[in-house]
Amino acid sequence: MPEQRLVVDHLTVTYSGIFNITELYQLVDNFIREKGFDKRELRNQEHVTPEGKYIELELQPWKKVSDYVRHNMRVLIRMIKVKEVTIDVDGKKKKMHKGKVYVIIDGLMYTDFEGRWEQRPFYFFLRTIFDKFIYRTYTGQFEDLLVENCGQLYQTIKGYLNMHRYVSAPMKRSPRMEPGAF
Repeated sequence: MPEQRLVVDHLTVTYSGIFNITELYQLVDNFIREKGFDKRELRNQEHVTPEGKYIELELQPWKKVSDYVRHNMRVLIRMIKVKEVTIDVDGKKKKMHKGKVYVIIDGLMYTDFEGRWEQRPFYFFLRTIFDKFIYRTYTGQFEDLLVENCGQLYQTIKGYLNMHRYVSAPMKRSPRMEPGAF
């Protein structure tokens, strides 16, 4: 059985406002493909309630980094009270969604995921010695790579959602920005 280490624990993005569900899903999907992860979709549920839709999406992308290490990410996206709205963007009407979004990202690292070092007790002992003294620098580098990937996904989702924060509000000029105020 492979050793599982929780490297990134609950990176959380919360957002309430206007967004587009398909664009958010495509953003996550494109990120997963660009980084070379294989995608596994564990759950994709949608429930219609009187307040709006409840959508839950759980992805578990994974990547074989070496013969000894595999990276897994858990991406849980929950959307609550989602309603479809029409907004005006540069004189054009665009259909968007309004609601609350919660994104939770976990990063897991599996070592010896093929179970080669656990066939005999002596091999298990050797694996422990190798992990503690010889492979420590390699596993540290692999952990840093997983932290970097999870952090980039977190920043990408956060940036996308914050981009839509100011779409619905019309831009107001301050009195100091009026022409001829200088």
